[in-house]
Amino acid sequence: MALEITQFLLSAQSPDAKVRNDAETTLGQFRDQNLPGFLLSLSAELSNDSKPVESRRLAGLILKNSLDAKETARKDNLVQQWLAIDSSFRSQIKNSLLNTLGSSVREVSHTSAQVVAKIASTEIPRKQWPELVGVLLSNMTQLDKPASLKQATVETLGYVCEEISNEDFEQDEVNAVLTAVVQGMNVSEQDLQVRLAATKALNNALDFARTNFENEMERNYIMEVICNAALAKDVEIRQAAFECLVSIASTYYEVLEPYMQKIFELTSNAVKSDVEAVALQAVEFWSSICDEELEIQDYEVPETGAGVPPPHSHFILKALPTLVPMLLETLLKQDEEQDQEDGIWNLAMAGGTCLGLVSRTVGDAVVPLVMPFVEGNISKADWRSREAATYAFGSILEGPTIEKLSSSVTAGLDFLLNAMKDENNHVKDTTAWTLSRIFELLHSPATGFSVITPANLQRILGVMLESIKDAPNVAEKVCGAIYFLAQGYEDAGPSSSLLTPYLPDILTSLVATAERKDSCDSKLRSSAYETLNEVVRCSNLSETAQIISKLLPAIMSKLEQTLALQIVSSDDKEKQGDLQASLCGALQVLIQKLSSIDETKPVILQVVDKIMLLLLNVFACRSCTVHEEAMLAVGAVAYAIGPEFGKYMPEFYKYLEMGLQNFEEYQVCSISVGVVGDICRALDEKVLPYCDGIMALLLKDLQSSELHRSVKPPIFSCFGDIALAIGEHFEKYIGYALPMMQSAAEMCAQIDNTDEEMVDYGNQLRRSIFEAYSGILQGFKNRKPGVMLPHARHLLHFIELVAKDQQRDESVTKAAVAVLGDLADALGSNINTMFQDCKFCTELLGECLESGDEELKETATWTQGMIQRAFLSVNS
Repeated sequence: MALEITQFLLSAQSPDAKVRNDAETTLGQFRDQNLPGFLLSLSAELSNDSKPVESRRLAGLILKNSLDAKETARKDNLVQQWLAIDSSFRSQIKNSLLNTLGSSVREVSHTSAQVVAKIASTEIPRKQWPELVGVLLSNMTQLDKPASLKQATVETLGYVCEEISNEDFEQDEVNAVLTAVVQGMNVSEQDLQVRLAATKALNNALDFARTNFENEMERNYIMEVICNAALAKDVEIRQAAFECLVSIASTYYEVLEPYMQKIFELTSNAVKSDVEAVALQAVEFWSSICDEELEIQDYEVPETGAGVPPPHSHFILKALPTLVPMLLETLLKQDEEQDQEDGIWNLAMAGGTCLGLVSRTVGDAVVPLVMPFVEGNISKADWRSREAATYAFGSILEGPTIEKLSSSVTAGLDFLLNAMKDENNHVKDTTAWTLSRIFELLHSPATGFSVITPANLQRILGVMLESIKDAPNVAEKVCGAIYFLAQGYEDAGPSSSLLTPYLPDILTSLVATAERKDSCDSKLRSSAYETLNEVVRCSNLSETAQIISKLLPAIMSKLEQTLALQIVSSDDKEKQGDLQASLCGALQVLIQKLSSIDETKPVILQVVDKIMLLLLNVFACRSCTVHEEAMLAVGAVAYAIGPEFGKYMPEFYKYLEMGLQNFEEYQVCSISVGVVGDICRALDEKVLPYCDGIMALLLKDLQSSELHRSVKPPIFSCFGDIALAIGEHFEKYIGYALPMMQSAAEMCAQIDNTDEEMVDYGNQLRRSIFEAYSGILQGFKNRKPGVMLPHARHLLHFIELVAKDQQRDESVTKAAVAVLGDLADALGSNINTMFQDCKFCTELLGECLESGDEELKETATWTQGMIQRAFLSVNS
């Protein structure tokens, strides 16, 4: 195999698809027949200097991919395959890789470093490669070793630190790694590539350095080396050094005080005179400091009083007089093409983003420092000055109080409206963005303050509807401004009527904007439809019913036209899908709006057959882009027409099945689960003929390791919806559903409370399990309450665990209290003794009854009544 593998690796990179596929098939067969031999051949190929670089690089890549995968289940499987290989084979592969770090071919040593790190991520946590760190450190300490080996070694150390947890190294190993890395960064290191690799490695190793950062002497030395690297002659080293400072800002904020003066000098000089890549990282440092201080300001001491607020050094407030002018200067460094390209990021944008974070961090204090810049530049002949002034103004609108901003905004509004006719596209683009920020943050009639008044509304809308005809990038920002303008009138009482006279013109303009030939250039079409949806959603229906009713057939007609589009390429297919998605989204909002009151509901009922026919035809186009929006529209139809939806189920069910099995586009699967809930609420027991198929698919989804975990909580909630709809008929599914729910409940107890993302997921999962129990208990209550009796103790135990968790969110508390009430209501005297032993029930209810949340108090009061009734039924 060793002789043959080179040929197949080269063929696997052939431009000829057949040759490439044949080679990949053969390599796959080698792997399946003899995995240890295959991996050993790959490592031998990678290490062999006589082989072509292309085959060596691909051998390393395949070797790395034999150890790692994005999907958790596949990765676990690959890890187990590796660990099952005889240790002698593994040692040969590892030694070969370590030797390859010394290759003079940079691509080969780089690939080898990555593979070593992947193996380390599997073996070091299991204490199976204890000699690795020692071997790597010896490469750094032996004087006769070439610089290329040092570079690859430091790179490997960085990758290893990135791959494993800081708990996997002993402190003496951490110290040794940091010593080697910091020495590699030092100015005494002559080879720039070694110094660069070491600086990047330190960034990966910072999480390991907690103990070292607690030691003042070690911390001072590390910070000195980083600051020296930030002054290096080499651009890449300077950039990597500032990236280290950015990481330190978020990881070690509490110890930064002694270094802030030096860091300010470094960042200030970088922003003023360094290349953009370095200057961007310098600005990012201050953005990270803002993020930390905003988090500290938002910190809430737990009710137990045990929590200690993190230290707040007020770095931004202290630096404000010099930091704000530095950021304002960056706003004048715009890119000529910045409005035309998606994803562009430059110094001006970074500076404006940081200024916005500064504004949120210090509030009113930023206004007097920024307004002179705005006033001094807003009328200058140079477009850069006008655009920078407008950007600065828009950036500080979130943070300061309304009292501090209102006079400036009120005075500047007319000026901004005039600037929508500026001769420069950049100025108009930023002005439209700033207006949208004003409407988002300072237009809230429901709370009693708005910069928009009956006196200026006509002029504002006149400018907006004229400017929406401008270049696509400007028109897209105008859509955003109209979006927030309409949103402000939602639930605004009499003020919401102010928009009604303008609604026909607004809707006509938005539809025309969506149909522009250049509407695809800057996502303009989707922005126009999103804004149209918000205008419809926030309108006063009692006043605008006739206008909105006329929009429905227009949207239906446009959706019908998409079905006749000629599709000759994948690009055509994608454009059709995008357009259909936007139209289905608009259709969903119109159905929800018009069916929300009895007066306009007949408008939907009259055309519902045609709506469903259109949606079924859209599904038949088989575009994943549109499946999500079409599903949501079907859910809106089911909610609107209730039991009448049953006649569409025979034809719709096959698309529902497809959605529930769509693991790849997991959002489609999640929405399909939600639509099952809508259908259950609409059909009640009439959904029964479809429940076997639906439950089988939902249970399969829960068991799948391929399906994204975010879909699983909605599935449990869906169990509750199904049980509530079909009542006693849910009994046949109890033996399958309850073990799944109990297993998920046990998993909740094992979630890592230090991982914020997992804590959020745990809260979603627990809430959905409670919702499932609530639906099932209510479904059985009237006819077969005893079915749930064997499961009552497990449920109470789960509620107890949740009640003890201080990190649960309020929605979980509400769901726990509600299911406790449902348990008492459904089973009553049957579980009276369980309630008598339930001390935590009393404590949880007492806590909720003292809450400031009226909805939570109301739920707790009801639950308390249900428990008391259970006691009374026994005593009587």
